[in-house]
Amino acid sequence: MRLYLINILLILNFFITYSLKAQQIPDTSFTYNIKQTAYQQGKGPVILIDGAHNNFHTVDGNFFAFAKLMRQDGYQVSGLTDSITSPEQLKRCKILVIANALHSSNTESWALPTPSAFSKVEINNIKNWVENGGSLFLIADHMPFAGAAYELGNAFGFEFINGFAYTRKNSWPPSVYSRKDNTLNDSPITNGNQVIEQINEISTFTGSAFKAPSGAIPILSFVEENYILKPDTAWIFNDDTPKQKLGGYNQGAIMEFGKGKVAVFGEAAMFTAQLVRGDFKVGFNSDQALQNAPFTLNLIHWLDKRD
Repeated sequence: MRLYLINILLILNFFITYSLKAQQIPDTSFTYNIKQTAYQQGKGPVILIDGAHNNFHTVDGNFFAFAKLMRQDGYQVSGLTDSITSPEQLKRCKILVIANALHSSNTESWALPTPSAFSKVEINNIKNWVENGGSLFLIADHMPFAGAAYELGNAFGFEFINGFAYTRKNSWPPSVYSRKDNTLNDSPITNGNQVIEQINEISTFTGSAFKAPSGAIPILSFVEENYILKPDTAWIFNDDTPKQKLGGYNQGAIMEFGKGKVAVFGEAAMFTAQLVRGDFKVGFNSDQALQNAPFTLNLIHWLDKRD
């Protein structure tokens, strides 16, 4: 009977995970009107979007709208298809985007343990590349993605919590960060380079949390009453699920690192446009996230060193 129950739980876990994946599709129809592009079409620097680590968000998948926005702005965007076993693989790249990577053991089982999606060689190569002038945009969503990115984030001093972060009790996303409640902080990203680029409010859609190193500039900050749940299996919570307050933690931060730059965020949907369960809009296309697209442009321009 015990073995039977374990098998039933494993089957349920598979279908829960598969269902969550199937319910989210890119909103390919979304287009943001950029008032002034950074570069002529196709003349900007190269942005590589990781697709070599079982990523939930890829250039032609759930990060389609992000790639589309960057191309509108003049950047050259392509997918990274191989593990980063040599620094030469990043030589032509100005900005490396890693969104929701996973270890192969978690592709069909969003449950503990959640090993690193990156080998020590890859982490070392990425770190050296940033130190020498590259720009890393690392995104690690709710569990299991935060666990898979922990070692890479920690190489730069960021410590992810492998859980589900909430800003309001029993509420459906989005979580709204704003200047008026001091959760959206003054920064090069929120200020922009011109008055019209100023950002006053940002929405995120669940996600994780992390502790930023002392040299980082916080962008999205939690307050003491916010909390994170740390289940053994994604989306399965009960009275015994560990819970932690999030005062002093962040969901977004930036940092200079050597000659390069790092941007770390604990939520991916805020940087793209998706449809969930058919017609529910999440990300750029949401009526509650009207400044997310210009925020993303500001962030990429900062990583591109267009100060």
